[in-house]
Amino acid sequence: MSKTLLYRLFKAGSIPEAHRRTIENEGTLLYDEGIGGSITFRNYRAPGRYSSWRKNWFTGSVVLTHQHILCFAFSKVLVGLSWEEANTKQLEFTLEDGDALTIEYDASLFLEGASGSITLRYKTTLADQMMRKIQELTE
Repeated sequence: MSKTLLYRLFKAGSIPEAHRRTIENEGTLLYDEGIGGSITFRNYRAPGRYSSWRKNWFTGSVVLTHQHILCFAFSKVLVGLSWEEANTKQLEFTLEDGDALTIEYDASLFLEGASGSITLRYKTTLADQMMRKIQELTE
């Protein structure tokens, strides 16, 4: 999987500088940046928002360290959890079509007063390796 055009031109979707030092200190296991991704909302309700189905595409990155999983859309953190946190156990990780890492969770997990389902998809050549490492770390 090649890097997105936005990444090649503007470095959009790279790991944000604010998080780089922390990531390096924790010891990076696997990461991929400048990869295409999407976020899908199903039956989503939050204060002032409603969507039966909505999908947004982005350029982002996924980082697995010894202590955390971090998923970014552009420079925004979508998932930033320790492997030890109870919320991490509520995320459903799957491998889709052999080249997409999928993370599905209930919206109320991260957003107070929200409901519905949120699915993140990251297209990466490292999806299989990431999935194996996630399974190893969440056991």
